[in-house]
Amino acid sequence: MIITLTCNPALDKTIELLDPLAHGAVQRAANSHTQAAGKGVNVSRGIAIAGAQTLALLPGATDDPLIAALRGDGLEFKALPIDEPLRTNVTITDPDGTTTKINESGPVLTAEALSALSALVLESAAGAQWVVMAGSLPPGAPADFYAQLTAALRDSLGVNCPKIAVDTSGEPLRQLFAHGPGHVPDLIKPNAEELAELVGSQLTEEQLEADAELAASTCRALLERGAGAVLATLGAHGAVLATGQGAWHGWHQPITARSTVGAGDSSLAGYLLAATSGAAPDQCLGSAIAYGAAAASLPGSTIPAPSDLTVDAVTVLALTPRQGS
Repeated sequence: MIITLTCNPALDKTIELLDPLAHGAVQRAANSHTQAAGKGVNVSRGIAIAGAQTLALLPGATDDPLIAALRGDGLEFKALPIDEPLRTNVTITDPDGTTTKINESGPVLTAEALSALSALVLESAAGAQWVVMAGSLPPGAPADFYAQLTAALRDSLGVNCPKIAVDTSGEPLRQLFAHGPGHVPDLIKPNAEELAELVGSQLTEEQLEADAELAASTCRALLERGAGAVLATLGAHGAVLATGQGAWHGWHQPITARSTVGAGDSSLAGYLLAATSGAAPDQCLGSAIAYGAAAASLPGSTIPAPSDLTVDAVTVLALTPRQGS
């Protein structure tokens, strides 16, 4: 069982344009699609489509359109009732796959609601293999919410605590490393931009995407700060995985991208599906890349099924640390 927590879920409305987006113009849509989403929900969706067990945890009123959509999808979930409506995010996709995203901030969660959401995670996590905390934090949540929940899970469940993965950005990501080692998850999944921000160096997103060995050495620095593993997605350049066993770089043969929405979430789902089946780290990376590439080749926020994967188009190579790194 893989538990996911989405603190700030959203209805994702994706609009595919016939022509490139033009500021101030009136344009026609080729297609549009609305789906219950949020990073954790997307991860759960990918896991469920593959036939594995998952439970999505999130806030939301019983009559909220997002909750109704989840119910219609048949995805297993538990929702903490709140009074405010959940947000809607809009993604505009150009014919060449370029995406423009407009994200609402989401409802404010009170301290009481956040405490109840944490309690829901703690009571649901017993017996799970992984707990995934994914996405932005809603207004009202402290920046170290994920860090504190990670520590609370370990304190509560001890040796029976599931492995913990966190996929977030900005200050919530930095706060994972601002406390003791008990607050650092077993897996983080930054993209190149987030990786550069996290290490606080002069490295740029473009440098990390173009140089897998540089990205790997940056990931190794996070292992030294307590992370169990770092899965860094590098856009069209694939992804890098660093663990205590080594580091690997993998990539997919070129694809025609239709939408990158949900590609990172699909990568995480692919990694977890492989990890829970006992796969080796390089195989987990290959699964992550296959899922991410499949998602990018599908329209809107579509989460891929195993039949959408092109595993044979993925290459994974071990990386050797550079001298002095």
